[in-house]
Amino acid sequence: MDYLNLPLSQIHKALLSKEVTPIELTKEALRRAKENTDNAFEYIMEKEALQIAETLKEPTDSLFWGIPFAIKDNISTKGIPTSGSSNILDGYVPLFDATVVSKLLSLGAIPIGKTTLDELGMGGTGTTGRKGKTFNPWDKTKTRIVGGSSAGSAVAVAASIVPFALGSDTGDSVRKPASYAGLVGFKPTWGRISRYGLFPFAPSLDHIAYFTKSVMDAAYLLEALSGEDKNDSTTSLLPVEKYHEFLTRPIKGMKVAIIKEIIDLVNDEEICKTYKQSLEYLIKEGALITEVHIDKSILQAIFPTYIVISSAEATSNNANLDGIKFGPRYDGKTYEEVITKARTKGFSELIKRRFIIGNYALLAQNQEVLFLRAQKARRLIVNKINDIFAEHDFIYLPASLSIAPKFEGLSERLSNDQMIIENHLTIGNFGGFPSLTLPLGIKDGMPFGVNFTGRCFEDGKVLQISSSLEKHIGFEQLSKKEKK
Repeated sequence: MDYLNLPLSQIHKALLSKEVTPIELTKEALRRAKENTDNAFEYIMEKEALQIAETLKEPTDSLFWGIPFAIKDNISTKGIPTSGSSNILDGYVPLFDATVVSKLLSLGAIPIGKTTLDELGMGGTGTTGRKGKTFNPWDKTKTRIVGGSSAGSAVAVAASIVPFALGSDTGDSVRKPASYAGLVGFKPTWGRISRYGLFPFAPSLDHIAYFTKSVMDAAYLLEALSGEDKNDSTTSLLPVEKYHEFLTRPIKGMKVAIIKEIIDLVNDEEICKTYKQSLEYLIKEGALITEVHIDKSILQAIFPTYIVISSAEATSNNANLDGIKFGPRYDGKTYEEVITKARTKGFSELIKRRFIIGNYALLAQNQEVLFLRAQKARRLIVNKINDIFAEHDFIYLPASLSIAPKFEGLSERLSNDQMIIENHLTIGNFGGFPSLTLPLGIKDGMPFGVNFTGRCFEDGKVLQISSSLEKHIGFEQLSKKEKK
């Protein structure tokens, strides 16, 4: 039986009855990881994973006991190389585990590898990491992206190497790849999950997030990872709820907003048709659907606002990657020369551009017109979304303009309208809102998804309505059928 393709609860049941053992699951996951040709892994933890699996003799009540998983390579793992897919961190080995890793280890989960990403988490294509392109496992021609920055983690789950994988989401870095890879991608409320041990990109936007194959698994994982962490002062003090219990509740009376100015920009007939059918299902189940409006000028401000804020925070947070504290050491007559060589050779062109933008925005003479203006724009955007949430429980939209695009043509400039639909998920990071992408359909053999975004700390409700739609779509069966 293909246990690694089953929901967590079914794998757990098989482990409890000893139909399969942790060591067997781990060996199978490692085999798949080594045979995968989509460039999913920076480092495969074969020795370490087998050592952990061998210590797991008697099953426990933990749903994660004996289950393999993968970790994005910008999340610290004690004693395991962690590069952020950047040459500047080649050879870096953390001295501690991130809180999310520690929690899963304590529950008996087995990490089998560190996954590729866009360098240091910056980028949305899965093409800028030091190992090159990461390919979409749905596309056997290897011409389509899986998205980023959490590219390798998306592949690890989509290719059934592991049942779930950890990632990070600063703009849409889990939720967009989830759409392209036919997965559930969940970014909980900012502060719900500790970020201790996550390499900082833009801390005011950064979230720990993850991929699963079902909404129920996403709920179980949220219960496991949530909670206060003394190592992260931004974590919430609110109690952790039994999120899986929300999934059995009806959605009657829930109020769903669809932003007309965004919907009108989706011109793919298949996506539009399937999206409208999903609205009909939600209405049938008692949800109340309302069109709402946002001035287009506000929507057009999303991407430039994100670039300015994230680049400014990134250049500050990565100033320690200098070839002295971290990274390869190069000869030089002065420390400035050493740093210049290290950062010139250690960073890709994309990272250098982001740092230049960030430094420029933070210059004293530019802060008012660039950085502070971007912060004001962010507040205007979040205020408008909160106005919608004052009368609605969710915003529901297609997760992307299309199925996963091809590598060829990625450099082509998108129109202003395309930039809106391709970047609207960033709203979830601006406001720290819980946001979940789930599969909606398949076109030309490739999946596409939709996204629910809800009020802060109403993660359970986002999971609730997502699960209702998932049951209607029956995408688990569809994805298995299409992959054969």
